[in-house]
Amino acid sequence: MTDFSHLHSALAAQFQGQVMDIQVRRGNELHLRLARGAALPLAQLLRREFQAEPIFLAANDRLADTGRIEVHYLFANGRENWFVHASKELPPDDLTITSLGTFAYAFSRFERELKDMFGITAAGQPDPRPLVRHGFWPESYHPLRKDATPPIDFHDDGTRFPFLPVGGEGVYEIPVGPVHAGIIEPGHFRFSVVGETVIDLKIRLYFTHKGTEKLFEGRLPGAGVELAERISGDTTIGHSLAYCQAVESLAGCDAPPRARYLRTVLLEMERLYNHIADFGAIGNDTGFAFAQSQALRIRERLLRVNKRLTGNRLLRGGIVLGGVGHDIPADLDLAAELRSVLADFNEVVEISLNNTMLMDRLEGAGRLTNETARGYGVTGYVARASGIDADARRDHPCAAYADLRFPVPVHESGDVYARTMLRVEEARTAVDLITQALAALPSGPLTAPLGSLPAWQPAFSIVEAWRGALIHWVMADTEGRLYRVKVRDPSFVNWPALSMALLKNIVPDFPLCNKSFNQSYSGNDL
Repeated sequence: MTDFSHLHSALAAQFQGQVMDIQVRRGNELHLRLARGAALPLAQLLRREFQAEPIFLAANDRLADTGRIEVHYLFANGRENWFVHASKELPPDDLTITSLGTFAYAFSRFERELKDMFGITAAGQPDPRPLVRHGFWPESYHPLRKDATPPIDFHDDGTRFPFLPVGGEGVYEIPVGPVHAGIIEPGHFRFSVVGETVIDLKIRLYFTHKGTEKLFEGRLPGAGVELAERISGDTTIGHSLAYCQAVESLAGCDAPPRARYLRTVLLEMERLYNHIADFGAIGNDTGFAFAQSQALRIRERLLRVNKRLTGNRLLRGGIVLGGVGHDIPADLDLAAELRSVLADFNEVVEISLNNTMLMDRLEGAGRLTNETARGYGVTGYVARASGIDADARRDHPCAAYADLRFPVPVHESGDVYARTMLRVEEARTAVDLITQALAALPSGPLTAPLGSLPAWQPAFSIVEAWRGALIHWVMADTEGRLYRVKVRDPSFVNWPALSMALLKNIVPDFPLCNKSFNQSYSGNDL
């Protein structure tokens, strides 16, 4: 259990009457309720004295039973496994909070999302433009309110999105998307260019908004697993594991030891096949097709292994509430198969990195500085490529990661080469982690009974998925159904940083820089 005594004393001394109902839950979570106006001073205290940053913001409509809309903040210490969960209540006639957007830029997007989805205004918000809402959404339509009904007249009102203009002699714009060549999902990129040099990039997303969080509402917990698996198709395990762990945390359920180890295997299998595919795709965007063809061949090997593990090439059905859905097949020597895959991949990497034209394109392109990466709150390989030593597998371990030993590679250059090499090194680590987990695999059951869900209590889970840390936050109603599920995919915090990485690069390097980030449209748009 985490010792919160120092923090508790600081809160008592500095927030008399502003912080209430302080409780320690699940050993490493300090839950409290905030008075109006206390969020920013709390965030300042946690950063200044406890090195904790705001990482998550959710709203929850409780108007029907309490007459209030709740706002929930989550703060985390980067290297110590503890959290502060702070909530406040807003009356329906004053849906206003104090913005944390100038304190932590990533929170600006959370607050814009709250405005669109709940009608909550963040006073002092540095960027009050819509985030999720496009022109065909009426301004008064807030779909995550419980009383929201889709407007009958749902058409584009012709209002242009207020992109910030870039002027000057010789500056022109190149609009790209939202519909792209190939089969990728839609997103709009607007380049401001002088000659071929990019001086500004604006990104407009949410063309694939599906109302995912709304679809969770009213479901039984077990029915939420399939929906979580489909938030972003290449992150089946990451999202389903985060969702299941959040529900299990709420219910007080611990997955059996064997299930925890198998969950680790599945999460690393997902990391492995995606990182190998990305290595090839990055090479292909430099014109080095060899890397792409060989990486796709190896990825196909892994997808066939996935099918043997779970009955699905994308590992759907692998994670269930209370444990896992499948054991390792008796006729599958997974460790031997992965040793062969890794040897194959290492040969492709060696050949590729010895190609001088490939290296010339990777090195120095799309540089994201450490200062900018920290300011934007990026996560995953994007963060680690820019010198940020953070990995939730080590810092906030789930599944069996606390029992395993593994390095967290960090690069300093922040360019496409660094993000490429992070994938190579993490692919190798994934094989090692799976090998360790298989060697230490305990005997025993694959699942544990979930039990009942207490009503109106929040619970959350953080998982280091292959793109980075993702968060699921859940709350149940009095019937044990899902009342609210809030999701933060790593792409939500990583997408804005792509604009900064592209500055001073040439337009033809955009596909390469974009692929080195490889963020999810669907995971961001929800």
